[in-house]
Order: sequence, then C-alpha cells, then structure tokens
Amino acid sequence: MKPSIMQGARILATGSAVPDNCISNQTISNIVDTSNEWIVTRTGIKERRVLIGHDKSLIDLAAIAAMRALDKSSMDPLQIDLIILATSSPNDLFGSASQLQDKIGAINAVAFDLTAACSGFVLALVTATQFIQNGSYTNILVVGADVLSKWTDWSDRSTCILFGDGAGAAILQACPSNENGILGFQLDTNGSQAKQLSIAYEEENQELLKDSELPIVQGSFKYITMNGKEVYKFAVSEVPTSILKCLDLLSLSSQDVDWLLLHQANERILHAVADRLSISSSKLISNLSKYGNTSAASIPLALDEALQKGIIKVDDIIVISGFGAGLTWGTVVIQWKC
Repeated sequence: MKPSIMQGARILATGSAVPDNCISNQTISNIVDTSNEWIVTRTGIKERRVLIGHDKSLIDLAAIAAMRALDKSSMDPLQIDLIILATSSPNDLFGSASQLQDKIGAINAVAFDLTAACSGFVLALVTATQFIQNGSYTNILVVGADVLSKWTDWSDRSTCILFGDGAGAAILQACPSNENGILGFQLDTNGSQAKQLSIAYEEENQELLKDSELPIVQGSFKYITMNGKEVYKFAVSEVPTSILKCLDLLSLSSQDVDWLLLHQANERILHAVADRLSISSSKLISNLSKYGNTSAASIPLALDEALQKGIIKVDDIIVISGFGAGLTWGTVVIQWKC
C-alpha cells in the first residue's frame, strides 16, 4: 500500500543490543546430536547470543537498544510521544512496553506491545508510520526485541540451533512530505497455517475447582514448535510476491533496490528470495551467522549494524521484509534520508 500522507516520516536513528553470552555451534553439539558443519550448511548460523541467569531481561536489552538510538539522535526520552514494543516474549503477558517506558524515562510516551513474532518489527514500523503520517505523533520509538531462548526446547535439534536473543530500535520522526522516507508497505496473514510455527497454550488434564460451579481448566504455554520444510516453502514463495507487489505500487522494480533486508531466519531463505527477485546477493544485508534468528529483533539489529558499517548511503532504497509465525509476512520500502 502507498499511504496517503499529511506529513512525511523518516527513520532518524537506530540502536541495538545483544546479550554478552555467546553460544557456539560446538556448544550446541554438546547438548544435542548435531555439529558445526551440519548447522552452518543448513542455516548459515555459526553462533548466537542468549540471556543466561536472572540478571538481565527482555526489557534490559530493549532499553539499551533504545538509549543507543536516542543518543545517536541527540534526543531526550521526554520527547518521545509513543513507544511500540514488537515482541513475542514479553516479561509480562499483559505487555512490557510500559516497563520499557519507565526504564528509559520516556514518561510522556504512550506505550503498547505489538505481537507478530518475526514480522513484528515490520508491522510496528508500519503502525508507527501511520501515526506520524496522519499527524497524530511526531517522535516514535519502535523496538523489536525477543528472548526466545526462554521458549526454546534445548533438547529439540530442529529448533534449538536456530534462535538467539537480541533487541533493535529505531526512532521515527515526522518530516516534510517531500522528505518522506517510508515509501510504502504490503502486509499479509494466513491464519490457516498458524500451527506451522507457534508457541502453543496447552491445557492441563486436571480440572481446578472440579466440584464447584467453576470447573476451570488451566494450562501453560509450551516451547517453540516449527515445521521447517513448510516454513521454508512459505517464505520463498510469499516473500518475493509481497516485495514485488510493494515495489509495483511504488512504480519501482528490483533493479531500483540498493539493499535487501530480510528477517534473519535462514541463509538459504535469504538467498532464495534474492534469486527469485533477480537481486544480487551482494545487496543482501545479513548478520545471521553471528546472532541466529532473533525474531522481531533481527531486522533492526541488522539495520543498525549496516548503518554502523557505513554501507547505507543517503537516498538508498532499502526493501525490508519480515515473515514468520501467524503465519504473517510483510514488506516496507524505505528511502534512507539521514
């Protein structure tokens, strides 16, 4: 969709944070039957960062990423109007954005969580853009953060090799419409395939208050489960289609793309999508080998590192696409303005 705008929106600054604890493929091979070669060949992942112990939490990572973005933009937290925290692993099931608001001292900001797993940052970015482009807010902090190590079955070889923890942040700011940097988006969902990648809630067998008038059955959320083959087929089929639709709405083609930034799920998916779009792999932004799949954090984490390296230039066209649980997927096309 190409939005109708009252004013422009642009990404002013980014920040990121990862835990100190690095878990190599060798360490994983001491836990389950696998090897460094097997993991690298099938995923491209060499190591990942995870939170260990009780000292740090999702909000600690999110706050570090947020403050780094604020520092780069020389912005006081009091100037933030809205905080959107994209996460599927909150500290509190009722939401954790308010904890982030308090942690960074952004007391003037409205704050809420957005849950869309690996597509979360894209949906949060689009949501923030709407608030800015329709004139509701001026400065919005968008954070993608997940600690999926807490929801990983470390005895399941099919999933424990994939996931890591991290956080990435972006500050969106209003600007004149002729300087707009968020050009358009395309979002999709297929709920009939939700079971292909999920953290399911399961009821326990025992009924509480069985002899009362309230025979309530309670349960708990379990671990990540994934049908890897189906998720792969979904990603390499639907993501290129989404990107092409978005580009077409903006009268752009694959040849106009300077950088392709996909959710960091699997190296084979990244290259398969690029191949289907006839985009050179040299235009792929990727840090998957160092961090694994960090869910909602993967895109802003990779974007922040690319900006730190100085490879993204003013007016570069960046196609960003997230995909994952739901199943949800989406594309946002930006033009870098800072």
